[in-house]
Amino acid sequence: MEREMILGLSAVELGKKIAAGETTSVEATRAYLDQIGAKDKEIHAYITIDTEGAMKQAEEVDRRIRAGELTGPLAGVPMAIKDNMCIEGQLTTCASKILGNFVPTYTATAVQALKDAGVVVLGKTNMDEFAMGSTSETSYFGPTKNPCDTTRVPGGSSGGSAAAVAAEECAAALGSDTGGSIRQPAGFCGVTGIKPTYGRVSRYGLIAYGSSLDQIGPLTKNVEDSAAILEIISTHDRKDSTSATFAEGDSLGETDFTSALVKDVKGMKIGVPRDYFLEGIDPEVKAAVLAAAEKFRELGAEVEEFDLGMVEYAIPAYYIIACAEASSNLERFDGVKYGYRTESYTDLHNMYKKTRSEGFGAEVKRRIMLGSFVLSSGYYDAYYVKALRVKALIKEAFDRAFARYDVILGPVAPTTALPIGESLSDPIKMYLGDIYTVSVNLAGLPGICLPCGKDQNGLPIGLQLLGQTFEEKKIIRAAYTYEQSRQSS
Repeated sequence: MEREMILGLSAVELGKKIAAGETTSVEATRAYLDQIGAKDKEIHAYITIDTEGAMKQAEEVDRRIRAGELTGPLAGVPMAIKDNMCIEGQLTTCASKILGNFVPTYTATAVQALKDAGVVVLGKTNMDEFAMGSTSETSYFGPTKNPCDTTRVPGGSSGGSAAAVAAEECAAALGSDTGGSIRQPAGFCGVTGIKPTYGRVSRYGLIAYGSSLDQIGPLTKNVEDSAAILEIISTHDRKDSTSATFAEGDSLGETDFTSALVKDVKGMKIGVPRDYFLEGIDPEVKAAVLAAAEKFRELGAEVEEFDLGMVEYAIPAYYIIACAEASSNLERFDGVKYGYRTESYTDLHNMYKKTRSEGFGAEVKRRIMLGSFVLSSGYYDAYYVKALRVKALIKEAFDRAFARYDVILGPVAPTTALPIGESLSDPIKMYLGDIYTVSVNLAGLPGICLPCGKDQNGLPIGLQLLGQTFEEKKIIRAAYTYEQSRQSS
């Protein structure tokens, strides 16, 4: 099969072609590696490309497919992994100098689930350093560019994964979402991304930023691919204490997400928060998202505007909690057991100080200092405890909304992709760009982003659909119906 034809297939379509013998995993893997070679110098979606390892994986997968050992829908499909997920024997840097030589001795549970299903891992994608950023510009290895317009950012922190999918440098990718880091880059790059319910996917092997917020999820070409990948990686994991457990027979514990790929939203109740369309949103983004809401109404859904509340408190609460957890999680990177160590130092404390000063980038240092401040004596109650109370109030606001609606619809970001360099000069502006995404992580909800149009510059606009905890099937069904209606119109 020709390279262009392979690259044009979705992950599920490619899996079907491989299973039918119309192509092979080796052929598909070579096609994607050739595409990476042709495009990635410009896009810089990858930090590490495992050419030799990927071809060996593909050969073994082809053998197992022929032997009837691998029959899953994604067997033989080449994917990429965000560089904050550990893979045994493969460099895992979190896009930071301080982990520039770190090679794990174990593999993240979600990645292992994909490998067990026959997925071929092409390499590790670029990201904001330690997932701290919204543009993929804070990487020690340099910024990733948006394939839709290389003068623009791809979003972050999973910008490398989103850009790799958009540039056809992989069939699909894994990202992680702490405050919108899957959904926002999906919106900026014109691809699809799911942030699952907190606890749905194991965090074991994911290098933590905010432990109560982080969640692994897929970035793909369409809704069907996202559902298929989520189905594979959603498993209870005894190695992760936050991994969800369900009583036998509990429908919320069912992970057959591809069964939700039904083109029907008749009778579905969709809420549109007025709070999301006030000041700060770009008029073209507002128009495209409201047009999507109208499309759902035409398709038979009940669409209604409502007041969500608590939206203005989401950004400060999120950054206090996330930075507090980051200051604790990143304490382990001290130059003693692994990672970068400064070359010259006088004593142990001097070694800690110089290693961290030289190893961490400016944005990581900013968030560590903020986190240490809000946890310090005298400020803990004033900031951190208050943020936790706000987090509980945000969850209550969503619970009230989901008592009335099946799905909440809104924008994923107030603007389309920003010019490279603009956000780094104004960190507060970058933080405010997360206004529609961070509350979802604070409440532990599932969300999906998919394209709903383009602005006058041809840049993608992302639509966000949110569901109640462990109700991924509802947002997948709604997203699939909308996606199919756009394709047929």
